[in-house]
Amino acid sequence: MATPVLPGRHGGGAPVRTQGAHRTYEPSRASGGSGASGASGVHGARSGRSGRHISPLVLGVPLFLGIAYGAYAQAIARSGGPATWGQLALALISGAAFALLLFGLLRVEHSLPRELRAAAWGVLVGGSIGFLYSLTGHSVLLSSGIGLAIGAGTVIATFYRFYTREP
Repeated sequence: MATPVLPGRHGGGAPVRTQGAHRTYEPSRASGGSGASGASGVHGARSGRSGRHISPLVLGVPLFLGIAYGAYAQAIARSGGPATWGQLALALISGAAFALLLFGLLRVEHSLPRELRAAAWGVLVGGSIGFLYSLTGHSVLLSSGIGLAIGAGTVIATFYRFYTREP
């Protein structure tokens, strides 16, 4: 049986072997080498490294949301008064912590089972909302309750989404 060649983005074609409706990619034929991964593979020869590539979207979304979260935390703490160095520190620390936690969750979420992934999203969202609510001056108990309620809603919504959209 002949192996059809589909157009690829690296110039030329990428050979695929058809087996019914499924097609499998053969990296050994595309690169002309032995198919070993690393610096001699298809992507390794271009970049010179064998690590995973981080998408700009995976870096940009947490960075943008971290800046927005920090600015909102500072605006709540400021409550119309003059800006202080303490509020700037609050904005930088809370924004950086939120961005790092979101980046870490986005990096590992696909390796987690759907129950644990939904719980992780619930903890992140509920904890961040509870912290923002605590900056308004309300009691710790009320802030914890608000964060717990929103976190529980997030767990339910994300678990439902993961359960209905994944095989």
